[in-house]
Amino acid sequence: MSGEKVANWINQQLEARNVSVPRERRVVAEIAPLKLVESIRMLKEMGMNNIGTITGLDLGDRFELIYHLSNDDGVLLNLKTFIARENPRIPSVTAVFPGVFFYERELMDLFGILVEGIPEGRRYPLPDDWPEGEYPLRKDWKGLSADKGVTVDGAN
Repeated sequence: MSGEKVANWINQQLEARNVSVPRERRVVAEIAPLKLVESIRMLKEMGMNNIGTITGLDLGDRFELIYHLSNDDGVLLNLKTFIARENPRIPSVTAVFPGVFFYERELMDLFGILVEGIPEGRRYPLPDDWPEGEYPLRKDWKGLSADKGVTVDGAN
């Protein structure tokens, strides 16, 4: 299925916004956070059966999450969703793609985004003794000070 066909399917089947095909096999679309799991499930059934990663971006006033999906024809879909900076929450998509929990743990550890429904497990990628409330990929993160027991360069 080509990028144009994927974009047309998304326009017809999902409640997506800003659907575009910037290149022949690249599709970009936005979806509301509450529609994320349902949309990813439908996309997988349609043939977007691979998820490469989830990218998190701190835009200052909100977070942008990009779910990178692909099909067997080499079409790449960047499915974007935006969540509020205050009390950031997103549903887990592990029911659709079980292996995605590593990427979801990164969102939790590095941005402080609560991924609701993620399976229990250890922190990732930060060490278990990393201080709570310290999210190193947030724009307002100032680093760790010596009085918190860890420094940015890892020296204690």
